[in-house]
Amino acid sequence: MTGHQGQRHFLFLSSSRRLDGNTETLAREAGKSLPAGSCQTWLRHADLPLPEFDDIRHAGDGVYPMPTGNALALLDATLTATDLVFVAPVYWYALPADAKLYLDHWSGWMRLPGVDFRARMAGKTMWAITMLSDHDTAQAEPLLGSLQWTAKYLGMRWGGSLQGYGNKPGDVIADNAALAKAAQLFAA
Repeated sequence: MTGHQGQRHFLFLSSSRRLDGNTETLAREAGKSLPAGSCQTWLRHADLPLPEFDDIRHAGDGVYPMPTGNALALLDATLTATDLVFVAPVYWYALPADAKLYLDHWSGWMRLPGVDFRARMAGKTMWAITMLSDHDTAQAEPLLGSLQWTAKYLGMRWGGSLQGYGNKPGDVIADNAALAKAAQLFAA
């Protein structure tokens, strides 16, 4: 699947509350090695806050209204991208609240008349870049599993993940293994 003019379009979605934190630093390192001709868009959930998600599937006619504001901007960016990169630190063994809320909105977007969200997501590639404050990478499994199952449900490809270590701001710069893997993440 390609984006504008045959290019792959990587959408980096940062859900960290810390501007330029370890997760985003690692993602920017990975972004330096995107395939030739790729374009990239960087969005921060903190800059595009979403309203609470109301599950109305079984209320009234179950038809969701077309999103507006930040929700519409995120919907458009999501549909335009060929590759979605979740830039999400592990928060309590899971996705940060902003990333989870974004995924909750997908439930409504799948039910928007004329948008064909599910069909348009099929074939895109999902990636994850995350940071842990512990060296036990198994602690990222719930976060990664959530994204992998989401990708599978929508017929998306799982591109892979990158995990780094960082407790205090700037710690990732000392994680040589993660930095080396960042240079290879999108090469496959």
